Amino acid sequence: MAAPAVVIDNGTGYTKMGYAGNCEPSFIIPSIIGTKDPSQVRSNWKGVEDLDFFIGDEAAQRAGEYTVNYPIRHGIVENWDNMERYWQQCIFKYLRCDPEDHNFLLTEPPMNTPENRELTAEIMFETFNVKGLYIAVQAVLALAASWTSKQVKERTLTGTVVDAGDGVTHIIPVADGYVIGSCIKHIPIAGRDITNFIQLLLRDRETAIPPDEAMDVAKRIKEKYCYVCPDMAKEFKKYDEEPGKWVKQFASAWREKKWQCDVAYERFLGPEIFFNPEICNADYTTPVPEVIDNTIQQSPIDTRRGLYKSIVLSGGSTMFKDFGRRLERDIKRCVNERLKKAETLSGFKPTPVDVNVISHTMQRFAVWFGGSMLASTPEFHNVCHTRAQYEEIGPSICRHNPVFSTITM
Repeated sequence: MAAPAVVIDNGTGYTKMGYAGNCEPSFIIPSIIGTKDPSQVRSNWKGVEDLDFFIGDEAAQRAGEYTVNYPIRHGIVENWDNMERYWQQCIFKYLRCDPEDHNFLLTEPPMNTPENRELTAEIMFETFNVKGLYIAVQAVLALAASWTSKQVKERTLTGTVVDAGDGVTHIIPVADGYVIGSCIKHIPIAGRDITNFIQLLLRDRETAIPPDEAMDVAKRIKEKYCYVCPDMAKEFKKYDEEPGKWVKQFASAWREKKWQCDVAYERFLGPEIFFNPEICNADYTTPVPEVIDNTIQQSPIDTRRGLYKSIVLSGGSTMFKDFGRRLERDIKRCVNERLKKAETLSGFKPTPVDVNVISHTMQRFAVWFGGSMLASTPEFHNVCHTRAQYEEIGPSICRHNPVFSTITM
C-alpha cells in the first residue's frame, strides 16, 4: 500500500501539517523560526551551526536568546534559507517521515510568482528528495473543503473564497478550479487587527490588565467571547439596558497576582471592523460585503451567478458566531439594490440572484482539509509531479500545476 501524501499548509501566522486522508492536521504551529546570529556561534562547533535553530512555539519561547524571524509575509515566502530549515524540522521532527517515500502537497497564495514555485520545487526535490510534489492554490482547496457543508448541493470548483487569516483577508473568485487573478482583492483587516483593536478598547477602560499580558488577553477574549451582531446601535442599547446579562468577566493571574476585568462592547465591536472598518482604520473604509460584491461584478459575466451562489468562508477570522449570516444579508442588500435600479431603468424585472454564504465545521483549517481530501484521491497521483519528471525537465515543471476535475468522493 502506498504511503499517504504529506499535506503542509504554510500560512503567515500558522503552519498546518499532517497526512492526507485525516480530518484534522497533526500539528498546528506558528510560522516562525529562531536562529542564532553567526557572530554568537561557539568556535568549537565546526560547521554544524545550521542545526542550531527552533521553529514554532519553541522559537517563540527562546525569543530573547535567538533571532526570531517570520519567513512568510502576506502568504509569500521572503526568506528561503529559513523556509528550508523550517520545512526540515516540519518533516523530520514533527511528521517524522522519510520524504523519499511520500508525495507532498504544498499550498501557495493566489498570484504567487512562478519563480517562487520553482524555488519550492528545487528545495523539495534537491534537498529532501521527495517522491512527488503538487503545489495547490489555497482558494481552490478551501472550495473543496466546503463540500462537507450541508448547504452545498452540488460539488463544484466555482465560487468566491473569503479567506480571513491572521495578517490579511483575500477575496478570491475561482471559476472551474482556475483563479480569476485580475479580480482578486486584498483587505488590510484580519485577525491581528481585531486583537489590536480589542486591546486598545480594554486599555482605555480596564487598568487592572498587566501591560505585558495585554495582547495575549485580547487574543483570548477575541476567541472566547466575540460574535457578530446584526445592528451595532441596537447592540449598544442591549448592553446599556441589561449589563448583567451581556457583560462577561475575564479572570487571570499574572506573577501569582490575581486580577479580573469586564468584557463588554469589545464582544461585538472587535469583529464589527469587517463591516464598519472606519471605527478602527481611518485609511480603509470599504466594508467586506461591498468588496465581495465589487469583486464578483468585475469577474466575467458568465461566472457571476456561480460566484454569488457559492461564497465560501475560510480561515480562523471567519469563525465568529453569525459572521456568515451577516455577510449574506449585507451582500443580498447590495445585489437587490442593483436589481431594483436595473428594473427602474429598463422596465423589465430581472431574474433574482441566488446569494449563498457557506459556513462549515472545517473553516478554521479549510485549506489544509481541502488538501487532505484531494491528496487522498486516485487523481492526485496523476497530477503530482514526480521526481523522474523533475530530473528530466527541471524546476520549471512546477510553473503549471494541473487543476483537479470535479471529484466524486
